[in-house]
Amino acid sequence: MRKPLLSTGLRWLWLVLVVIGVDFASKQWVMSHLMLHETMPVMPFFNLFYAHNYGAAFSFLADKGGWQRWFFAGIAIAIVVALMAVMYRTSAQQKLNNIAYALIIGGALGNLFDRAWHGFVVDFIDFYIGGWHFATFNIADCGICIGAALIVLEGFFTPSGKQAKQKG
Repeated sequence: MRKPLLSTGLRWLWLVLVVIGVDFASKQWVMSHLMLHETMPVMPFFNLFYAHNYGAAFSFLADKGGWQRWFFAGIAIAIVVALMAVMYRTSAQQKLNNIAYALIIGGALGNLFDRAWHGFVVDFIDFYIGGWHFATFNIADCGICIGAALIVLEGFFTPSGKQAKQKG
């Protein structure tokens, strides 16, 4: 028996489109207004810095000759499919989990598009303190990290007995 889609976590897929849209628009703006490796100061601790990331988080495997592009694309596709399956099985009422999954899916698809189209991910958010700079990232990465943090937080806020009742 099929469930009505709006009763499942897939009801929250609109958030995927928001993440993809904001990510795509911000990357397009950066690519059309900054030269590669150009810095635009925004605040005393924050720059826009246009960079290409051929690897994953913190440029992991960036210098491995190109195979990593399709490896990370495959991982992104697997994550998107798995999380959409989880969202289908999850009630639409479990808002925090579904929002988290949608943010992760949106971020994964935003970076997947970059990898498939450009061969690299466009990064541009640069936080720093003095001469120390955090790894440059983008809106898709923000969606993934916020989604992961929400999943962890949800684990702290949902008593284990309540989780068992929701699954049964």
